[in-house]
Amino acid sequence: MKLDSVPLEISGISQTEVELELEDSNDFNLTPAIAQPVQPVIADSLQKQESVLVVFGTTFVTIFLAEIGDKTQLSTLLMSAQSHSPWVVFIGSAAALITTSLLGVLLGSWISNRLSPKTVEKSAGVMLLVISLMLFWDVFTSH
Repeated sequence: MKLDSVPLEISGISQTEVELELEDSNDFNLTPAIAQPVQPVIADSLQKQESVLVVFGTTFVTIFLAEIGDKTQLSTLLMSAQSHSPWVVFIGSAAALITTSLLGVLLGSWISNRLSPKTVEKSAGVMLLVISLMLFWDVFTSH
């Protein structure tokens, strides 16, 4: 006899109560599982790769268009003409642009961890509006 079992006549439980209890405990839910379609790993990696390419392309075009003809490009042009060392100027200006871009990315990452995207968006809009107003004020007061 097992130590964890009690004879039925001693425990005070009838044989029919035990059988009912066993029937209730054997009611397992055997409904078949519904198979969900499995997305292949290749599709996920292609989507991520496409997303990376879209972000890269958008960033490249935006920065490229923003930098054409600005004071940084004009300064680089003048330094290259003055020094007669275009490759040294190129390496120096490229290193400076990479460093400022790195600072922008790190600062943006830090801000995004502390503020909501809506707050960052509104703050950027307000800052651009203030810069625009300052430029307009400068134009109107200089004449």
